Amino acid sequence: MTDLRKLPRRERQIMDCLIAKGGGTVADVLDGMQDPPSYSAVRAMLTKLERKGYVTHQEVDRAYRYQPVAREQARRTAVRHLLDTFFGGSTTQAVSALITADGRLDEDELDRLELLVAQARRAGRK
Repeated sequence: MTDLRKLPRRERQIMDCLIAKGGGTVADVLDGMQDPPSYSAVRAMLTKLERKGYVTHQEVDRAYRYQPVAREQARRTAVRHLLDTFFGGSTTQAVSALITADGRLDEDELDRLELLVAQARRAGRK
């Protein structure tokens, strides 16, 4: 998954439960949480997690069974959501914001970025 620590506390608890159990229904999540919120609150948070790309669901016996999404797929979904939400879908604007945000990029990080840009250019020419 993408960094689960960045999720709100309850969403992170839900993800921890789903990962530990290998997936489950709302009832399974409620059983796996200490001091759980209401059924409808968990259902709403699972819907939100699905929109963010952290989980998928499948209908099984009239109930939704939620599965955590593979790490790379979750990362791509989260990045796409970030790009669309804050940068109008522009990768260039997002990278520019990251580079100029706090001035904490050191020479090694700048060199790595240059290498990634060069690799992307080569890949685009094939």
